[in-house]
Amino acid sequence: MDTRICFLLLSLFLFCLPSSTLSARCNANDKKVLMSIKKSLNNPYHLASWTSNTGCCDWYSVECDPNTNRIIALTIFQANISGQIPAAVGDLPYLETLIFRHITNLTGQIPPSIAKLKNLKMVRLSWTNLSGSVPGFFSQLPNLDYLDLSFNQLSGPIPASLSKLTKLNALHLDRNKLTGYIPDSFGKFSGNVPDLYLSHNQLSGEIPKSFGNISFGTIDLSRNKLVGDASMLFNPNGSTQMIDVSRNLLEFDLSKARFPKSLTNLDLSHNKIRGSLPAELTGLNLQLLNVSYNRLCGEIPSGGKLQDFDYTSYFHNRCLCGPPLANC
Repeated sequence: MDTRICFLLLSLFLFCLPSSTLSARCNANDKKVLMSIKKSLNNPYHLASWTSNTGCCDWYSVECDPNTNRIIALTIFQANISGQIPAAVGDLPYLETLIFRHITNLTGQIPPSIAKLKNLKMVRLSWTNLSGSVPGFFSQLPNLDYLDLSFNQLSGPIPASLSKLTKLNALHLDRNKLTGYIPDSFGKFSGNVPDLYLSHNQLSGEIPKSFGNISFGTIDLSRNKLVGDASMLFNPNGSTQMIDVSRNLLEFDLSKARFPKSLTNLDLSHNKIRGSLPAELTGLNLQLLNVSYNRLCGEIPSGGKLQDFDYTSYFHNRCLCGPPLANC
């Protein structure tokens, strides 16, 4: 047969092959696990592309390593899924990213099988109805650099062991039902100091004094039941940019506080803070300031950005005065 005809016939044959045959990249074990996950989630339409005759590296919501074809990311977002996170997710040994997010019908506890995934770097299990406690096993994941468990129904105390995560850049435990004290160990992170989000919980007690020894880039402790002093957060030698401790029961003298030059956002509103506003605030490049609903007195220092904020940043204090409030 003429060589050109053979070539044309071969090309036609390849063209007619299903695309799945040409791109069937998939590790057999990973594929088996993913099909098990799909079955556990009651075969949702969101995972319709997960079929036995296609390569799992081409499936929606998953990502493969281009060299090994092992599954490295499972991202299920805004899906019409009900049930619990399948324990089988722990059988994807090369997984680096695990996301179940914006799934209101996702319930139950966070499965302990996740502790087997030593390659995990990012975990986002947020905006769901997960319940139970914050698992301490997350501290056993040495490569974890982002942990987001926000907007759930998690309860109980915060595991002190999370401070063992040396690569952590951000920790989101906000908007849950957590109780108890903030662990003292969170002021002793031995590696990275993560941005810390603990707002909208039911945390009580004092802010650990150990927080004065480190510098959070962002720390949000708002809308809890914290008492006592928060001035240790204003480390003048630190690099903190955002502090929000609003809507707590904090009670301390603000008069002699010193602040890091890096600070751009400061919200102390709705507490029992007394004293006066330090003149040092005029030297900061503040983008947000709110000290309303406290027990402050004296004249608002003049200069810097302090007069750029309207009266709502200062009102409802005991005897604070001066622009933008009434003259003293």
